[in-house]
Amino acid sequence: MYGWLWRHLPGPFAVKSLIALVLFLGVVALLMFVVFPWLDPLLPFNSVSVN
Repeated sequence: MYGWLWRHLPGPFAVKSLIALVLFLGVVALLMFVVFPWLDPLLPFNSVSVN
């Protein structure tokens, strides 16, 4: 998958690296601000105190 992505990014090495970094940061932001908050109430880890 990473090879396919790298081959399809335009430009020389520096441009490919910058685009790959922006894509990575976009995926991380999507996970942190959309996916994880939506998933949080569905996970059974809400009660973390020990009795």
